[in-house]
Amino acid sequence: PSALDSTIAPPGKHVVQLFVQFAPYDVDPKVGSWADESFKQGFADRCIAIVEEFAPGFSSSIIGRDVLSPLDLERIFGLHKGNIFHGALSLHQLAYNRPAPGYSSHRTPVKGLYMCAAGAHPGGGVMGAAGRNCARVVLGEMGRSL
Repeated sequence: PSALDSTIAPPGKHVVQLFVQFAPYDVDPKVGSWADESFKQGFADRCIAIVEEFAPGFSSSIIGRDVLSPLDLERIFGLHKGNIFHGALSLHQLAYNRPAPGYSSHRTPVKGLYMCAAGAHPGGGVMGAAGRNCARVVLGEMGRSL
C-alpha cells in the first residue's frame, strides 16, 4: 500500500500485507490454538520464512507487524470463522449460483434490498466487482446506467 500512499510509512520504508488464503479456523488442539499468541506469531513466522526463500532479506527488513488470525477476524470484524468470503464456496455456489441458485442477480426477495459483498456474485477475491455489478442493477431499476 505504501507504494501508492507514501504517508503511511516513513521515507524509504514500506508497508506490506501478506494474506494467507486458507488458514484454518479450526485447529487441532494438539497442534495449537489461534487464542495462543505464540501459536499465531509462529504461524506468521512460517509465512515470512516462505517469502524469505523467494525474496532474501525480506525478514530482516521487517520493523513491525500486526498479525490477524481467523479467530481475530471473527472477533474484530464479525466474519464467521474468519472467512472473508462470507463462507466457503461449494460447487453448487460457483459463478451465477453465488450466493445460492436464483439469487445471483443481486436482488433479494425483499423489495429494495440488494446483495453486494463477498457472498454475492462473482464472490470474494474480485475486489469491487460485486458492488459494481449490484450498482448496475440498482441504477437499471431506476432507469439509469453507469
